[in-house]
Amino acid sequence: MDKHVLAIDHGTSGIKTSIVSMYGDVLDFELEKTPIHFSPGGGAEQDPQDWWNAVMASSRRVVARKVVPPESIVAICVSSTFSSTVAVDQNGEHLMNAITWMDSRGGPYISKIMGGFPSLEGYNLFKVARWIPKTAGGPTLSGKDDIAHVLLIKNEYPQIYDKTHMFLPSKDYLNLKLTGEFASSFDAIHLFWVTNTRDCNHIFYDNSLIKALGIDKNKLPPLKRSIDILGRVRPDVAHAIGIGENVQVVMGSADHQAALIGSGAVRNFEAHIYIGTSSWVQCVVPFKKTDMFHSIASLPSAIPGKYQSVNEQDIAGGTLDFLINNILFYKNRLLKGAVPENIYDELNKIAAAVPAGSHKLIVTPWINGERTPVDDNTVRAGIYNVSKITSQDDIVRAFFEGVAYNTRWSFQYLERFVGRRLDGLNIIGGGAKSDLWCQIFADVLDRTIRQVKDPMQANGRGAAFIASVALGHITFEEIPNRIKYTNVFYPNSANRKIYDELFCEFVNIYRQNKAMYRRLNKR
Repeated sequence: MDKHVLAIDHGTSGIKTSIVSMYGDVLDFELEKTPIHFSPGGGAEQDPQDWWNAVMASSRRVVARKVVPPESIVAICVSSTFSSTVAVDQNGEHLMNAITWMDSRGGPYISKIMGGFPSLEGYNLFKVARWIPKTAGGPTLSGKDDIAHVLLIKNEYPQIYDKTHMFLPSKDYLNLKLTGEFASSFDAIHLFWVTNTRDCNHIFYDNSLIKALGIDKNKLPPLKRSIDILGRVRPDVAHAIGIGENVQVVMGSADHQAALIGSGAVRNFEAHIYIGTSSWVQCVVPFKKTDMFHSIASLPSAIPGKYQSVNEQDIAGGTLDFLINNILFYKNRLLKGAVPENIYDELNKIAAAVPAGSHKLIVTPWINGERTPVDDNTVRAGIYNVSKITSQDDIVRAFFEGVAYNTRWSFQYLERFVGRRLDGLNIIGGGAKSDLWCQIFADVLDRTIRQVKDPMQANGRGAAFIASVALGHITFEEIPNRIKYTNVFYPNSANRKIYDELFCEFVNIYRQNKAMYRRLNKR
């Protein structure tokens, strides 16, 4: 109990640095926001220097408060956004902005490599057959995977590609800054789609896949397990933060995998829902399997020897930010006053006063395209079935419900994938702070929802658990007993009929309009 982890949770909107006990108790944290830069054609970039500045600033502040003696901090572990890619030179300096998981500009290069006749859902059958047995999936046509980012740089920024010493996932860029060591973990590297994961205990780069993608193997980092020690923190970094020079930096994991650990759903066929900027439904599975039609596969988890299956929604909680910034409080001549500081609380109160189903108003949350259960970069959001009596309040609740419908759409395919009903779902992320949203998820999914305590700290808690396992203080099997719940939400049978009806129409909206979206938004 007298040893602690400095857990760094790198999300899209900022860096959250926490001090966490070896048993997952979050004692204090600091948040430093980081900007994202969007550009026409699907660009979404961030400056890695902003990340690093935020890591240092938040770490200094939380350590300086001395909620624990600084000498009790014995490890640092990072959780970071999956599929955000950094090109670095031999000195570890980034050569351009990081290309984030929302960036779709590499899509045409993936389509060129993976497409052709005979095709199914845009994939050449013979080409994708090369990937599935080895990786359980393949590069997504949306262009939002790491490999698409690498190909974008190779084709559109050839001078950067030539100067690149290594392409690193965002987690491993931060680890490089912490230690000076180049490496990645088996789970974080997966969306480069160049590792053979047939045997989860023996994962390695596959030369034939690398050759098929036309990239340079020498630009890929050495691989380690999430629970391996990468090295000691650099003395100058330790001094700047205010911690000892003997602090160990553990490899850590991408946000998906760290969240799984932090949710407590770490045993086979236990599932969790994450609601942040994006969202996902995820489950640990004891087998390697692929559902190519709905973008579900068995991916390496942060737990050595175990796979996890995941279905990710591109934008979830981020749709509320869109509602606030682009609709409710858009800065034009009509805007009167500033956004209230407690705006999310106000949205919850407004939505709670509207009956289930929002008077049959439907919001589709596809403001940045979608990943799963359809890999469609051209689909867009909408507000449907507006009438003369539709109010702003109806729209607010419909935004909450639209995310839940999309989760149900993904969740039904995840249950088919694992071959069983998944009930008793742990919910984490910023969206899980909303009791209303938790109840909406319970009603729309018709499943029991367990609200994990401190849900916004799940990634940091997961990173701390990974470090604790690495240092031999706990085992992964012990983690479920360390998780606490704030509340449990049960489905309200009175809402079953309306939500079944609206969910059916939600799916129909996509099926009947996908051709239109493609015509309007094809790059």
